[in-house]
Amino acid sequence: MSLRTAQRASLVDQVIDQLKEQITSGSWQMHAKIPTETVLAEQLGVGRNTVREAVRALTHAGLLECRQGDGTYVRATSELSGAMARRLRAAEQLEILEVRRALEVEAARLAATRRTTEDVAAIEAALSEREKAWANGDPEKFVEADLAFHVTVVEATHNNVLIDLYTDFSAALRASIAAAGGSLEQNYIPHDAIVRAIVAGDATAAERAGHACMEHILIALTDTQNLTDSQNVTASA
Repeated sequence: MSLRTAQRASLVDQVIDQLKEQITSGSWQMHAKIPTETVLAEQLGVGRNTVREAVRALTHAGLLECRQGDGTYVRATSELSGAMARRLRAAEQLEILEVRRALEVEAARLAATRRTTEDVAAIEAALSEREKAWANGDPEKFVEADLAFHVTVVEATHNNVLIDLYTDFSAALRASIAAAGGSLEQNYIPHDAIVRAIVAGDATAAERAGHACMEHILIALTDTQNLTDSQNVTASA
C-alpha cells in the first residue's frame, strides 16, 4: 500500500511540474483558460484523475482558478504570487501603496548605480509609452504602461530577488495604480526626474525622485479616502 501511494504521488508531482512549467514559461498566459482535463490527460499520457489532482493542487497554491461551468484559468505565475494575491485581496489600498513605495524607491536607487546602456534605452522607451498612454486618455492602457515603466526600472537593478518579488506583486500593483489613477485625473505625476537621475547615475536623486512620486500618490489617495468618508457621514446624517 505504501509503495503504491508513493508511486501515485510521484506521478501527480510530475504532472504538477509539467503544468507549472506551462505557466512559468508563459506558454499559458495570465488569465488564459487552460486545456480541459481530457485534453491534458491525452497530452500527458495519464488518467483524468491524475490531472484532476494536479490541477487541484495548483489551484490550492493559487496558480490556477477553477470556475464552475466555465473552465480553469491561470491566476498567478508562482506560488509566491498566488499566496501574495490571496493576502493582498484583504489588504487596504494604503498598505499596498506603502509596500509599493518601498520597492520602487529602492529600485530607482539601485538602478541608478547598476543600469546598462540597454537598460537606459528600455527605461526611456517605457517612459515614452507611459506618456503616450496618458495623452491618449485610456485609463487601462495607462495603468499597464505605468506598471511596465516601473518593471523596467526594477529590471535595471539586476537584483533577481527584487525582480521576482516585484513581478509577483504586479497583480496588486495594477489595482493600486488604477485606484491612484482614478483619483489623479487632473493631477498627472511626471516620472521624468526618475529617468534623468537613473541616466545620470545619481542614486540619491533617483531615490528622492521615486519617493516624491510615491508621496504624491499616497497624499492623493488619503485625500480621496477622506472625501469619501466625509460624503458617507453627510449621507448618513
